[in-house]
Formats: sequence, structure tokens, C-alpha cells
Amino acid sequence: MLYYPVGTLIIENIDDDPQFGPGAVAPGESRAVATAAQLVTREVDQNTWTPMMPVFMPSGLLDNMPNFQRGIMSALGRFSTELMDQVGRTRGSSQTDRDLEQARGFLNEQPNIWLWQPSVSLLPSTTSAQKYRAGRDRLIAYNKRLAAGQAVFERRADNLQALIDRIANDVGSDSAVIDQHIIENAGDLFDMRADDIFYFNKGRLYTNYLLLRELGMDFQKVISDRELTNAWNGTVQSFLVAAQLDPWIVWNGWLDGLLIPNHLAAQGFYLLRARTQLREISTILQK
Repeated sequence: MLYYPVGTLIIENIDDDPQFGPGAVAPGESRAVATAAQLVTREVDQNTWTPMMPVFMPSGLLDNMPNFQRGIMSALGRFSTELMDQVGRTRGSSQTDRDLEQARGFLNEQPNIWLWQPSVSLLPSTTSAQKYRAGRDRLIAYNKRLAAGQAVFERRADNLQALIDRIANDVGSDSAVIDQHIIENAGDLFDMRADDIFYFNKGRLYTNYLLLRELGMDFQKVISDRELTNAWNGTVQSFLVAAQLDPWIVWNGWLDGLLIPNHLAAQGFYLLRARTQLREISTILQK
């Protein structure tokens, strides 16, 4: 009678602390990379990585926290890919950084792999949490090499533009998912998927807020030279406002309803506002 309800109350922690940061960063290191590594540590080692937990564990019954963590890792996977493809290389014809290549592979792994999955193998397997730790370690190794002058982090305008364009594309995809779900299910008081979409988006928005905040410091010279400081800060703030939405119950009410709100529509508004601001910054960087 107590195992599941008490266990889930103890474990559940949708940690959207806006003050979360990279901690001490050595000269020459990337603050965004350090923040990504710290975020993996927090969600995997300090909190419980709930998406992989089986149903006989209390955390296996959680719903909102697993989707929030999936959103976090989705954004980190995208960031690690762009690091490998763009920022961590001098040009497209240059060699891929080995640490970033491995980090990209580990951080884009499926989030729901537990120690033993009979549907996959009768032997024990490497869990999602273990793979994410390995990806975190590769990011830390890359950052240390960066501080020592043995790795590349190209702080160019075209790299920053490419990175924010990818984030904008992901935001646009998330808004399309919201739109389709509202069209098909608005007004359904027993909509069991609305909170899954909401908290997945919340995790991505929160992670992108942290990364953009720190990228603003990594690319401070580019942003200052292009007179983008106010626009950049406004974009970061839009991501923060969207990430801090925290309704007690996620409702998918009618868009013009009187009593029942539509939290997906509210989240979608800030998604599209943030995307518009990213596109404006991208246009200026392109000039």
C-alpha cells in the first residue's frame, strides 16, 4: 500500500531550476559544454533516470518526470550533434573530434534501456544511464582538451547561426506536434497524452534555455559585434518563461473554452515566439 505511492513521491523531481549552471569553468573551456555535462550528471546520478525503470520499481509508474527527462536528453543529443558537425571543427572538411563523436553517439541513445530486456537479449545490457554517463565523460574530456589548446571550439558567427537554426527547427517540430494534438483531442478531459507532450517539450525548452544562456557567454564577442545582446537576452527569456510553465494538471481544453484551459496552446505560443526570435537572430548573423 505504501511502496508505490510513497516511492513515487520520493523519487519524482521535475527539476527546472533556472539558476542551474556549469559550476567552475576553467579558462578556455566552453560554458555550454560544461553545462551539458553537469545536466547529465544531475539527471542520471543525482536524480533517478526514470525513463528506463521497469514497472516493479516505484519510478516505473511515473509519467511526467520520464517525459521531462526524455526532453532534456533529446535537446542534449541535438547539441552534441551540432558540436561534432559544426562548432568542434575548423571547417566541414576538417577531421571530426573523436571525443565529440563518441559523446554524440552516447547521448543520442534510446532513453528506456534497462539492465535486462528479454525482448532484446537474455544477457544483461548496458543501461541508458550508463551510456549517458559515458557521453558526459566524453564532453568533459573534450572541454579539458579545449582548455589545454588541444581541441577546437570555433566561435564564429556561421557556427552560432547553424546551431540556433537546428534548435529553431526542433522548436518548430514541437509546435507541430502540439497543433496536431489540439486539433485531434481538444476538449477531451481524459486526454492521457497531453501531459506527455507538455513535459517532453518542457524538458527540451529548459535545456535549450540553459544552453542558449551559456552560449551567449561562449559567443559573447560575436553577439556583441553584431549588436545582438538585447535580442539574444530576449530569446533566452522566452525559453525560460516557456520552461517555467508548471500547471498542477495539464489540460487540453477547448481553445475558446471558459473554464478549462489549454496548457498545450499556452506552451505552443511561447514555443513559436522563441522560434521567431531565433530566426530573427539567424537572419542578422547571416548578413
